[in-house]
Parts: sequence; C-alpha cells; structure tokens
Amino acid sequence: MNYSNLHYQIGLTMLHRMGPIRAKSLMNCVSTIDEIFTLPKQELCQKTGLSKKQIDNLKRTEALEKSEKSVQYIVKNNINTAFISDSNYPERLKNCIDAPLLLFTSGDQNLNVGRIVSIVGTRAATSYGESIVRKLIRSFINQDITVISGLALGIDTLVHRYCLEFGIPTIAVLGHGIDRVYPARNKALAERMKKNGGLMTEFIPGSFPDRENFPKRNRIVAGLSDATIVVESKLKGGSLITANLANDYNRDVFAFPGSIHNETSKGCNQLISDQKAHLIQSPSDFLKLMNWELIPAEKFQQQSIFKTLSDIQQKIITTLVKTKMIQIDLLSLYTSLSISELNNELFYLEMDGVIKSHPGNCYSIA
Repeated sequence: MNYSNLHYQIGLTMLHRMGPIRAKSLMNCVSTIDEIFTLPKQELCQKTGLSKKQIDNLKRTEALEKSEKSVQYIVKNNINTAFISDSNYPERLKNCIDAPLLLFTSGDQNLNVGRIVSIVGTRAATSYGESIVRKLIRSFINQDITVISGLALGIDTLVHRYCLEFGIPTIAVLGHGIDRVYPARNKALAERMKKNGGLMTEFIPGSFPDRENFPKRNRIVAGLSDATIVVESKLKGGSLITANLANDYNRDVFAFPGSIHNETSKGCNQLISDQKAHLIQSPSDFLKLMNWELIPAEKFQQQSIFKTLSDIQQKIITTLVKTKMIQIDLLSLYTSLSISELNNELFYLEMDGVIKSHPGNCYSIA
C-alpha cells in the first residue's frame, strides 16, 4: 500500500508506548518521519541508538496499518490536521515540552492569532459564575480575542454560548476523537461553533472520552493561550490542573474570588492564596493586567514623531500596534524575522522607550 505523509504522522502517534516527548526525540534522529517506518531495522538502530528489541516493541507495521482508518475518516469528513512541523500548528503550543505531535481540527479557526484566552471552571456553575462569564465575554467585543475552553458542562458550556452570542471566536479542545461530541447535549452548540472557531483534539477519530484523556486535554487548553482565567472551581478538578499547567508553561493565570462558604469558589480562592493566580474582580482588571486595553492612535503617532524607525523596527511596531501584546515567537512568525534579529531590535526599542517587555517573553507598545 502507498502511504501518505498523513499516514506516517498518525502512525507516529500510534507507536507502542510513544509519547510526544519521546516521539520528538526520535524525529530528530531521522531526515523525514517516514524513515521511522521504512528504514531497515539495523539502519534505524544506527540512526536512533535504539536496540533491535526496542524497535520491535514500537510495532511500526501495526501502527501504520491502524492509521489507515483515521486517514479515511479525515479525508471523507474534511477534517483539518496540524502536525508539529507545519506552519499552521499553533506557535504557543509548539513551545510546550509535551506539545502533541498532531492536532485534528474542524471549523473556521486560526490558532496563531494575536490574543488567545482560556476560560475554565467547574461543571457545577452557579448564577454568580454565569454572571461573571457573561460580563467577561462581552468585554472581549472588538478586542480581537479568541477564547478557548473544553466544552464540558457548566462554565465551559457558558463560555462557548456567550462567545457565540457576542460574536467572539471560540474553540473547544476535546478529550476524545473529533468524530463525536461529549457531552452529547452540546452537539448543537459544537456545530454552531464551527462557523466562528470550532473543535480541536489530539485524539484520533474513534477515541472515546476516557477519564485519562481529560488531563491531557487540559495541557492543550493551557498551552494554546496567552492567559488562563478560572471563573469558579472546587478544590479539586480539571480547572486547577489547567491553571497549574498554565503556570508551568509560564502563562499568566487569573481567578475570580468568591465566598469562603461556597464550594465552587474554594479552588479560585486557593489559587489566589497560593499566589498561583492574579486576583481579578472585573473584566477591566484582566484587560489592564494583560495590557490589552486599546491603544489610542495618537499615542503611537507621537512616538513615531520622536523616533525615526528603521524598516525592520517599523515592521515590529506595526505588528505590536495590531496585536496589542504578543509573545516573541509569534512576533517572529508575523514579521518573518529570526529570534536573534528580534532580540537585537527589541532591546534598542525598549531602551528608547518605544516598547516594553512583559513576563513570558511578551512585548507591547510602551
């Protein structure tokens, strides 16, 4: 059988006991990923340093054969894919050590926009939590923000619903294959989301919503975003896992406080108490802390008068004006400048007071 590049990409994720970190290490040993499946055992041993027994344990042939069913579904249903080396793979996520090798997506979504926020919370949402979600999402109108959540019942569902109501792009990260929706009651919601956002997962078609999948899903929710906001959370649950992962990825984390007598606020209060999340009490608090308030055009015009910019610096400033604040990896992507070139130019722009730096290698107009 003639295998396509997609067969090899999916097959790589299906190798026996092959997680994303180990797979990336294996990819670094070969010229193209098809070699992992097509090279004779002895030659693959020499290239990778694996023993013949270890290569046998990968079950290469079996993994490649299993990939066929997924490829058929993807082609038939117009599912999009993003492999970690592809240009459409989200840059923010790529910088996470345990980033998935392959993403399956459905809908109209851009994973490399200037501003992405994850909003998560308890399945047992209260009227207090719903009020916060509504005000928060409404504040994102005309802010060019894309919102990520997990399509779970409770806060996640409210997030996606209000995004649709206010025209905010929203993406659900799934803990199962893209061929199903869980919980089933959110199927209609998921279909509507495909027109302004959509669905995403690392799990191959046919994967069930098994319990162990959701912590894996949460790392994608955290890694995709510039910031994670926890609206309501109990002391244990997926929201706290997502918040902790976001901290590990050097992302900003925010939480809304609540009554000490309310179970659904104890997780948020604990995050704030442990200094793992910034306390916010309103949408404006969040936008101010992220420096995402709209920049008046006059301010930039004044800066342009006081400083004659080179063509490269002008390109950087133009991008910063459009995105308000951006990580250096995305800035590199948008400006087509290398990280070393950017570091040099950003240093001088910051020294001249034109821009300022923020935690997480982010930059904005000063």
